[in-house]
Amino acid sequence: MKAGSSGRFGTRYGVVTRKLTRDIEKQQRSNFECPSCHHMSVTRVASGIWACRHCETKFAAACYAPRIREAVSKELLAAHGKEQTP
Repeated sequence: MKAGSSGRFGTRYGVVTRKLTRDIEKQQRSNFECPSCHHMSVTRVASGIWACRHCETKFAAACYAPRIREAVSKELLAAHGKEQTP
């Protein structure tokens, strides 16, 4: 289905807004790797709160994907072409 989860909006709000909503909701509802047990079983509990179903670890991270600050800072450094100093 083309509309995906944003199909509930019908023809309202414009195509760009519906596509952005569809992509964000698809990302936040998928499973992610747990930082402690490394299983693909982390799901979103609430905005910025993530829980692993395997080891029952709860942690705070980004709103739509569980990226912690270390990962975000590494991505920013890589984008600017700088190496991280230990």
